[in-house]
Amino acid sequence: MSDLKTRIQEDMKAAMRARDSARLGTIRMLLAAIKQREVDDRVELGDDAVLAVIERMIKQRRDSIAQFDAGGRADLAAAERAEIDVLEPYLPARLDAAQVDAEVARAIAELGLAGPQDLGKLMPVLKSRLAGRAEMGVVSARAKALLSQR
Repeated sequence: MSDLKTRIQEDMKAAMRARDSARLGTIRMLLAAIKQREVDDRVELGDDAVLAVIERMIKQRRDSIAQFDAGGRADLAAAERAEIDVLEPYLPARLDAAQVDAEVARAIAELGLAGPQDLGKLMPVLKSRLAGRAEMGVVSARAKALLSQR
């Protein structure tokens, strides 16, 4: 079993003991999503795959928050923000803009890429290196900008 999954299960037990129903509900939802993915793929997920599930759940909640805010449902948006607050600590430390630029530049140099047409070669490498540490939309934008300068 992955270390991250074990940590999540221990956090669920702690939330049960503390009678923290909001945190417990979010963690149970996360474990259900992980279990669903394991059943669908018929494998036990490692830390990278668990991180991908967490990132997907956070992205879904951010999309929901935008729609709830647009619809004037501050109460539902607040509930989604609370779930994000429970999920985010499971992600590794986020990289700042300078660190993202440095990683993108390093990957470009290692692969010997020449221009914007090479974005398709660059992104899979960046996705594997930066998974969970940076939002891929931001990474993609920085990669396009740095490749266009070449």
